[in-house]
Amino acid sequence: MIARISLLALSLALVAVPAVAKDKAKTAPAAPVAVTCDGVFGPKSSDALVRETFGEDNVEMGMVYGVEGIEFMATTVFPDEPDRVMQFSWWDEEKLEYLSSLELAPSQETPTGIKIGMSVKEVEAINGEPFTIGGFWWDYGGGAVFETGALANPEAGCGFWIRFAPTDDYSEDVDVTPVSGEVTVPSSEPLLETLDVRVQSINLGYPWPEELPQPDY
Repeated sequence: MIARISLLALSLALVAVPAVAKDKAKTAPAAPVAVTCDGVFGPKSSDALVRETFGEDNVEMGMVYGVEGIEFMATTVFPDEPDRVMQFSWWDEEKLEYLSSLELAPSQETPTGIKIGMSVKEVEAINGEPFTIGGFWWDYGGGAVFETGALANPEAGCGFWIRFAPTDDYSEDVDVTPVSGEVTVPSSEPLLETLDVRVQSINLGYPWPEELPQPDY
């Protein structure tokens, strides 16, 4: 991944600093890298471009499992680095071309600043409007739906699917029925804060490409 070096970071590298400051710089977390809908993350990406961009030694190809046990071929980048791992899936699984979906790494964020680990309130603040979340604890649970606000209308078919999940460590005294199963939960629901619900995964997705023949279902 191409490193983004700020002018401030460059200037600090050119001057002497105390040893304590150097130690802090080494341990400071890197700023999230924004994923845009072009280049290797664009709709016409390919496995070949992924390997060229991130290096052959950092890429694996193989079968993975989605919801309801669905199998599909995926290109995984940095598979042994939890904070950097990305997973690309393809509409054309024979040629490994035309990006279908990209699961973002924890070290990345959407162009609007959404990243893994954010709370419901933080996402609502970025959207500027309330939204809804699908109930939890089933295969399709936790998906956010933005009907209004900054996240409502993705441009040129480039959309980000945000999925939330509650903490595993909550009191057994909490009645989770209102947020369980196939229900629609408003972002204002107090239980979401009680359960410390946060962004669990972010996927960039594209519609079926015009260049490919329509599949037979």
